[in-house]
Amino acid sequence: MTIAAILKGREGQVISIGGDAKVSEAIALLASKRIGALPVLDGKRVLGIISERDVIYCLATAGAGALDKRVADVMTAPVRTVESNQSVLGALSLMTQRRFRHLPVVDADSLVGFVSIGDLVKYRIDKIEAEAEAMREYIQTA
Repeated sequence: MTIAAILKGREGQVISIGGDAKVSEAIALLASKRIGALPVLDGKRVLGIISERDVIYCLATAGAGALDKRVADVMTAPVRTVESNQSVLGALSLMTQRRFRHLPVVDADSLVGFVSIGDLVKYRIDKIEAEAEAMREYIQTA
């Protein structure tokens, strides 16, 4: 089970933002797409991540002035990434240990996907349920 298996069924591009964008633009994008984080890119290279948590911290310290700050000044960086050939369990372990919920998937220094802990947990549960069903069928036919 690799991250590539999760990305395989997805359509469309990863929603991202540039480092020079304003925090207000990031907030609008997060809200309109109903997502919790955005990879911050320079071309296809990942510079960082801006999440709801980053926005809240910035608002708490800078007040309304936070909205005019650059994303690059607020984002979490450096960011941990995984490659598409990494195991789902390895990525889950990394996210649990480091206490973050979003993970850019990078191959050859280019962003190829973006996964959340929810994506990984759902994939793992679906896999476990499929294995349990196969086991039940095997037992019933034995």
